[in-house]
Amino acid sequence: MKATYFKHKLQFKQASGTSRGVLTYKDTWFIELEENALNGIGECGMFKGLSIDDCDDFELMLKWACQNIDLGLEALLRRLVGFPSIQFGLEIAFRSLKHKSPFELFPSDFTSGQDSISINGLIWMGEFSFMKQQIKDKLEAGFSCIKLKIGALDFDKELALLKSIRDEFDSQSIEIRVDANGAFKPREALEKLKQLSDFNLHSIEQPIKHGQLEEMAQLCSDTPLPIALDEELIGVFSVTNKQFLLQTIKPQYIILKPTLLGGFKVSEEWIDVAESNKIGWWVTSALESNIGLNAIAQWTYTLNNTLPQGLGTGGLFTNNVQAPLVVNSGRLFYDLKTKWNLKF
Repeated sequence: MKATYFKHKLQFKQASGTSRGVLTYKDTWFIELEENALNGIGECGMFKGLSIDDCDDFELMLKWACQNIDLGLEALLRRLVGFPSIQFGLEIAFRSLKHKSPFELFPSDFTSGQDSISINGLIWMGEFSFMKQQIKDKLEAGFSCIKLKIGALDFDKELALLKSIRDEFDSQSIEIRVDANGAFKPREALEKLKQLSDFNLHSIEQPIKHGQLEEMAQLCSDTPLPIALDEELIGVFSVTNKQFLLQTIKPQYIILKPTLLGGFKVSEEWIDVAESNKIGWWVTSALESNIGLNAIAQWTYTLNNTLPQGLGTGGLFTNNVQAPLVVNSGRLFYDLKTKWNLKF
């Protein structure tokens, strides 16, 4: 088996704000496998400033994985603990290699075009007018669930934005999720959650920074608004530690990002631990190209989770690969009329 990798710079259609600043592009890496005239491809979407494997050794480990590809997937995954995005890229690539089509990783009613996946519409942080226009666009596009990034504006302005939505759409018409990306200080978080709860929100992701287990546990116990852990899961590798984290904090939900957690198998471990503790969950992409998004979407469909998933990021880039992934009326479809084209 032959393995190679290459790097690509994904360009955003417009600058997108995160808790780490403004994004104009995102680097991603691809592993290509070749064996017996068959080809496979996987994406290692390491996210700078967020991924646990954002380190100087990242490309060295990616190169090592390609040079030692004959060790096989399981051995490579064991050796690459601490490099979850490489683990995920390998998992995609090996699965891609074994199928008739390198892009149909989990054959289902989704990939046959007979069914679709409910998704939330993502609203990026920015000035009040910018966020309000995004919300208007998502609602006009038929989304019934939207997710707002909060924490960048004055909190009173964010409350006003939520009020403006609720003045027009009740919780039966539009489900609202918010993501604070750890923006709140522990001492002020509960009061802010109480104010946010006035708007009948579905949940809030990561209200305080990860790593504050006692404070997060207390918040999840006292909150009037369901809390979902996101960054809190990054860098937690063993099943024992997963159990400890969730049993200590007792969140209402967890958010699964396979690129940041280490792939499908690891994410399914999180699901098992969450469900055994009566904790809800859903899946979210982490700004992968359509290669990674396709793999995540196909896997997500097999999980039979009816909540809206966070899989609407494929249209964010100007130089993404052409793929059959199409968003329509708040759902993600696999459109068989659209062919794959790997030219970036």
